[in-house]
Amino acid sequence: MRIRDVTISAFEVGTVTPLIGMARVGHGSTARWRPRHGSGGSTWWRTPSGRQTEPVHVMHVLTDDGLEGTCTVGDVRYRVMSERELAQLRELVVGEDAADRERLDAKLHRAARFAFTRPGWAGAFDNCLWDIAGKAAGVPVAELIGRARRACPAYYNSAGDTAEEAVEDSLRALAAGFTAIKDHFAVGAAENCRWFAAVRRAVGPDVALMHDAAENGYTYAEALRVGRALEEHGFLWFEEPLSDRDHAGLRRLCRELTVPVLAPETLMHDRELCAQWLTGGAVDTLRGNARHGVTPLLWLARLAHERGTTVELNGPGGLFGIVHAHLCCAIGNTGYYEYFPGGSRDEAGKEIGLLNPAVPADGSIAPPDGPGWGAEWDWPYFLRRRVAVL
Repeated sequence: MRIRDVTISAFEVGTVTPLIGMARVGHGSTARWRPRHGSGGSTWWRTPSGRQTEPVHVMHVLTDDGLEGTCTVGDVRYRVMSERELAQLRELVVGEDAADRERLDAKLHRAARFAFTRPGWAGAFDNCLWDIAGKAAGVPVAELIGRARRACPAYYNSAGDTAEEAVEDSLRALAAGFTAIKDHFAVGAAENCRWFAAVRRAVGPDVALMHDAAENGYTYAEALRVGRALEEHGFLWFEEPLSDRDHAGLRRLCRELTVPVLAPETLMHDRELCAQWLTGGAVDTLRGNARHGVTPLLWLARLAHERGTTVELNGPGGLFGIVHAHLCCAIGNTGYYEYFPGGSRDEAGKEIGLLNPAVPADGSIAPPDGPGWGAEWDWPYFLRRRVAVL
């Protein structure tokens, strides 16, 4: 089952990640930059002037026995591969055995240094190999890896410009069947703590709550104060409390707090750094995303398992949620699928002809039953929407 070619279908789709503003807050040693917010705490987003679309790439890996592996490049982020990277990928993999996933992952990971590209650069290719493997075996990827569950609980990313709106959205999540909710409150450490209390009172003691602090830019003292409040209100984790690169600060925070620290999302493309953060005590549980490849993600999951913790998957992970739907049901030491309401991470796949994007039902996610990733495409529509083949 030799690799015959690697191609990319290019599309232009509606913008998912518009431009942001930044504001400088604090003074002296506490000064830092953070996304610009309105009065209620929502990030100030705006669509790029004169541009309402952005490119999206879908990779195809073709084999000499007629099987084809297909996966998006990236997920809702990092959605394109440069022509040079594609040429380099072809140079390294055409003629290789598509079943040699571990070997090819190691080869491409090492090649990143000499191709002067980033770790995780060939994640879409690795994901295509998993699609081929599932199709060759006639089973879904989740079953190929070793299914841990039939469906996985999903957590709901809540929103709201006031505490009242945040409570209302949290109750909306419960009504839809979700039993876990993550906030992105960013109205300052003291006010955030008041909002935590308001949401906990509203949803009761049995709902899992998480706080994503990425937009706050907390100082260490603020992160410690917020962490204590999260402990008081029984939160499940404290995500990105400090810069992912503040290894010393994160280690100190992990020692001080009992609420688990989840990180490093901005470094999760680099498996070695993630391993160092975990083994060095700078995180309690790992962030991971299969847009950088299923094979390295499974390696991190095994490492986390050995250390008695979990790897928590970030966003949809490719194919508009299908990839992470499989992995959440295949990896035993992961807790939740991350769901964003509104369709930008999943239903948006219909814009290029994907018929079955992964969407939670009653608060849980399950992968398709078809072989490989089980993605179902309207191929005539896919071809009409395609703007180029690379």
